[in-house]
Amino acid sequence: MSETTEAAVLRTAARVDGETASYLTAGQGGPPVLLLHGTYWSRVWLPVLEHLADAGLRPLAVDLPGLGRSGGRLTPETATVPALADWVARFAAALNLSGPVAVAGHDIGGAIAQHLLAHDRLEVSRLALVNSVLYDSWPAPHVARFRDGDTSEGVLAARRKAVTRALAGAATAQLVADYVDPWTDERVRRSWTALASAADNRYTLDLVPALQRSTTPKLLIWGEDDLHEKVEYAERFASEIPNTALIRIPNADHIPTENAPDRIGRALTDFFTA
Repeated sequence: MSETTEAAVLRTAARVDGETASYLTAGQGGPPVLLLHGTYWSRVWLPVLEHLADAGLRPLAVDLPGLGRSGGRLTPETATVPALADWVARFAAALNLSGPVAVAGHDIGGAIAQHLLAHDRLEVSRLALVNSVLYDSWPAPHVARFRDGDTSEGVLAARRKAVTRALAGAATAQLVADYVDPWTDERVRRSWTALASAADNRYTLDLVPALQRSTTPKLLIWGEDDLHEKVEYAERFASEIPNTALIRIPNADHIPTENAPDRIGRALTDFFTA
């Protein structure tokens, strides 16, 4: 099962827990880089995939179960950060990833990535976080309001509004439509509201002691204009967590990969190939 989405970028799939796990990849192999999304989907990583592949890496931007193009459906129990980290570990096993794996996370995907490292769910060689949830920065109000499980067209409208803001200067009608397309499916809307229901900042707060002991290299890339995952959280993380560097992206909001794809692509490739 595969489809070409852009030059050198392929959408393909594996089977995890009997369901389709859809992911974007590029290049001809090389060391794997696991790319995790949060309240959006793998589309957030598309602008940097070719940069990673051109550097000889093997990017794997997976859609979490029930979200994006993946099959299945999340429940509040399976949508917690620990449960999703376990699912990502099973996805890695399905792809026969062995040895150290570089991991990057965006939004709640960053919490999953932190969990994988702190709890040794994968052997994480390097960790990059892009406008990730940190400490008690989440859930954002526009996500938390759907904790009651509303799956009506209100979810689609709210996601369209959130995407438009998060894309900042990169937003066009076509790009916004591309981003919100998965939420036209009620199954995805139900999975997304389960993710909203399960959002709990204790999952990142509880990781802090382990992260403070970690010597794994870490990179933060941050759109400075994010209203919820504020750059001040990234500054605090960089000051408290060892081996952490911070790159600030001006004139960018929550999805900076769309605002500065070349700069972020270079930063990620430099970090993951160091």
